[in-house]
Amino acid sequence: MNKITLFFVFLIIQISAQTGISVSPPRVYFESAAGSSSTQKITVTNVSAENTLDLAVSLGDWDYDEKGENNMYAAGTLKNSCASWINIKKNDNYFSLAPGERKELEVTLTSPTVNQDKLSAHTAVLFVSQMNPVDDVDKKGAKIKVSIRSGIKIFHRTPEVVKRKIEIKDLKFDSSKKLLNITFENQSDIWTDGKIITDIINTSTGKKITIDPIVFYTLPGNIRKISIPVEDLKDKGSYNVSVMIDYGDNETLEMGELNFNYE
Repeated sequence: MNKITLFFVFLIIQISAQTGISVSPPRVYFESAAGSSSTQKITVTNVSAENTLDLAVSLGDWDYDEKGENNMYAAGTLKNSCASWINIKKNDNYFSLAPGERKELEVTLTSPTVNQDKLSAHTAVLFVSQMNPVDDVDKKGAKIKVSIRSGIKIFHRTPEVVKRKIEIKDLKFDSSKKLLNITFENQSDIWTDGKIITDIINTSTGKKITIDPIVFYTLPGNIRKISIPVEDLKDKGSYNVSVMIDYGDNETLEMGELNFNYE
């Protein structure tokens, strides 16, 4: 399996003041039963002040690595791919946008009558790629050609109620680096997003260290490894760490605790 690891931004992509496109929304969610179709719209805007952009639409697959970065693959590579279920109007596969112009793309997803893989969740990515590179300059003033690509993540799930569960596998503190390292697994049948809430208390003084919540995104079966900096840890002593993973309502919480000494 060939894959390319990209630090890909599924938001507004704007490489310079001379050229850029925005896509909205950055994520599209479908929920439908086997054999049914549904359509959603994506807005593509040329934010360039000067250049007309020639754009092409294509499809691919994606998943996350253990750090939450995006891996990109050719369409149909992954077992949970729904790229082949997606249809774009013929006139929308290639189009041009003048500066400031926008266009709505209709994305239609038709799930197969028989779900051969028995999975409850499927994904794909829709790319909007610039086909006519434009002249620009880099930070050193050298002339370059700029061509941009933006991606929209596509999610599909069946309407049936499915299991949702996050489980903490490991929780350790690295005193030398002041890092709280957490490993957890998405044991759900669908994608599961949420936030990690961390409280650290000095058990001798009662002093509390506040950590900003960390947002995470996972797909079924993902194992995620996250390092949380504890930069405000200065006092020596014994500490208690409480980690809560919130991925829904009050019934979908995962909690873990750790005691450590900081010398």
